[in-house]
Amino acid sequence: MKIEKRWVASFGLISLLAITGLFWKNNSSDYDNNFLTLNDINAADTAWLLTSSCLVLLMTPGLSFFYGGMVGKKNVISTMLQSFICLGVISLLWVALGFSLAFGDPIGITLNGNYYGLIGNPFQFAFFNQVSVLPHANMATTIPFVLFALFQMKFAVITPAIITGSFAERVRFISYLLFICLFTLFIYTPLCHMVWHPNGLLGSYFGIKDFAGGTVVHMSAGFAALAGVLVLGKRKNSEHIPTNIPFVLLGTGMLWFGWFGFNAGSALAANGTAAMAFATTTTASASAMLTWIFFDRLNGRKVSALGACIGAVVGLVAITPAAGFISIPVSLFFGFIAAIVSNLMLNWSKLKAIDDTLDVFACHGVGGIMGMILTALFAEGENVSLLNGGWRIFGHHMIALLIVALFSFFGTLILYKITNKIIPLRVSEESELMGLDLSQHNEKF
Repeated sequence: MKIEKRWVASFGLISLLAITGLFWKNNSSDYDNNFLTLNDINAADTAWLLTSSCLVLLMTPGLSFFYGGMVGKKNVISTMLQSFICLGVISLLWVALGFSLAFGDPIGITLNGNYYGLIGNPFQFAFFNQVSVLPHANMATTIPFVLFALFQMKFAVITPAIITGSFAERVRFISYLLFICLFTLFIYTPLCHMVWHPNGLLGSYFGIKDFAGGTVVHMSAGFAALAGVLVLGKRKNSEHIPTNIPFVLLGTGMLWFGWFGFNAGSALAANGTAAMAFATTTTASASAMLTWIFFDRLNGRKVSALGACIGAVVGLVAITPAAGFISIPVSLFFGFIAAIVSNLMLNWSKLKAIDDTLDVFACHGVGGIMGMILTALFAEGENVSLLNGGWRIFGHHMIALLIVALFSFFGTLILYKITNKIIPLRVSEESELMGLDLSQHNEKF
């Protein structure tokens, strides 16, 4: 049996990663200064974050059902696997290097006499060195630091999985594995650091409000999806009927359920903010779901289960950056306006023409953009949004929106090009017509 060199190289990298973990040790003199004691751990906060981490992990299998039900019958397994495999690939990458790049000590620039990070020290927490049961002095101070790292891991896992819907039915699996590694290291971790690290450029200097990942997760994935569609081109047969709508319904339910951990868990404590984020999450999604189906009907389209599911997810996306910053009545408006804008974009002929298979940009990219803009308008608190007197914060949000959009789109465009040079991204025409389930995995739905 002939074994391709790229698969041998991939196995070699996994082996090297596993062996390196046995011997890696980074002795830091700052260890005692960075961490608190076991007495600072709050049992309720820890229990809630353990639960939230499980809920967020469930979202990735949920996404695989959500996407898998929408594609043609010949590509169900491949599409679902592209989401599911992230649980393995990104989890290991996060332990080895990703977490350190996202939350290590800042490497960045000095502005107005203060130092702001663009990315973290790649060696500080490599292989989860120093990531133990003690709480960190500056990040999630009431839970074990290892739990904070694992909670953040689940966000890193689902972000590249979201992208897969855009180029479904035409991407080579081994190329995809390489791409998601590059995306996580060079797009996701810098954004994560700049927004969520205490000294990150966008969060600390610009004052960006992103409660649970509207910018870090959904905008980055949305613009990466758009870039991917442009690089890979249209499918040979872009017309298909969704194979399994019950899969889509099941996936939506799993996503909605898991999103409570995604948003309410981002309070990093069992407190009132978590409860409010829990409430705004479900009301925004409910509002968006109903808005979507009624807006479809007003435009001459039938009320569909698929539309209801897409609307619900758009509401979840839009509320993510604002979940802990707004009231429940405002969250209804978030779902309402985001559903209308995303619906219009999804049905826009020019966006349809580029063949974003599962409309990732229209849902996640546009939903994330709407969430960021609406957060800058409505976030509660003194001088934290436009309606509360925060003209400077609103302006910074708009600048950051442009920065994130350009960085995610053009940065990912370069990564696609690099990946394609190493291993061609697109399957052959014969493989595409056969279906990726058989041509890539020798399996059949």
